[in-house]
Amino acid sequence: MFQRLTRRTLALLACACLTGLLQAQAHAQNDNKIARLVVPFPAGGTADILPRVVADKLRDLYPAGVVVENRTGAGGNIGADVVYRAEPDGKTLLASPPAPIAINQHLYKKLAFDPTRWVPVTVLATVPNVLVVNPKLPVHNVAEFIAYLKANPGKVSFASQGNGTTSHLTASLFMQLTGTEMTHVPYKGTAPALVDLIGGQVDVFFDNVSSSLQFERTGKVRILAVADEQRSKALPNVPTFAEQKLPAMNAVTWFAVVAPPGTPAATVDATQKAMAAALALPDVKQKFAEQGAEPRGWDSARTGQFIQAESAKWHKVIQAAKVTME
Repeated sequence: MFQRLTRRTLALLACACLTGLLQAQAHAQNDNKIARLVVPFPAGGTADILPRVVADKLRDLYPAGVVVENRTGAGGNIGADVVYRAEPDGKTLLASPPAPIAINQHLYKKLAFDPTRWVPVTVLATVPNVLVVNPKLPVHNVAEFIAYLKANPGKVSFASQGNGTTSHLTASLFMQLTGTEMTHVPYKGTAPALVDLIGGQVDVFFDNVSSSLQFERTGKVRILAVADEQRSKALPNVPTFAEQKLPAMNAVTWFAVVAPPGTPAATVDATQKAMAAALALPDVKQKFAEQGAEPRGWDSARTGQFIQAESAKWHKVIQAAKVTME
């Protein structure tokens, strides 16, 4: 009897040791796996720059390193789908502006992934949108701009980064709030939109502050208002829409990190803490400030609540403006 119990105990111990060994090997293999931050938009823009700044500070969490991978196309949907179908081990994450996280489900009739199943990690930063006009437009504040639009319905053109982008939807929100009408001219990205705004081919652009800032400083464009609750640190002399009697005109571009469905809470928590610590570093703050970005680093719960609120907000705007994408 004693021998049978001893053999059984030894067998259980051996099994436990083997399980622990396999788990340790799996953990070691996972540590040696290079992490990916997938950015679903082209290199060089704010959406690409901010994740790269943070990725350089995540060596403790990812000993094998972190790469930022640009997987572009379809309004961010192609890169998002890559992450959505990745193993939920915390080593493949989506770092993106709002489109494939909170907006595209309201624009496209069908997506290959379900944005409501993203596991929120954190918001890296928010960047306020701003009302930018060509300097030749005879307006210097929001009241003058609204009056000019009402006196010239449909004659003023506004640029966007493309149909359904944040610049398009922000302009739609403005028109809905003010009862004004402008003509939409969609471009393929921020750069060509700004080129034509500066050249006078279009009159208005609801851009994020990071892109327009350098041109405002050289007088090539005029920024009339900041679409955030507080003035931008990059533009301390430019009032908000709220200061100009349009408090509902609040529209920020944000850059969040989300994980594939099924990613464990402990993994998400560790990732969020590492990213929040990186965002608190002085050199990271400085590099974000150069982009007009305000570091955030919110926890998963707050990030999830923020994304849900943003999704609901833009859904209403999309419905009212009847914006659709194929």
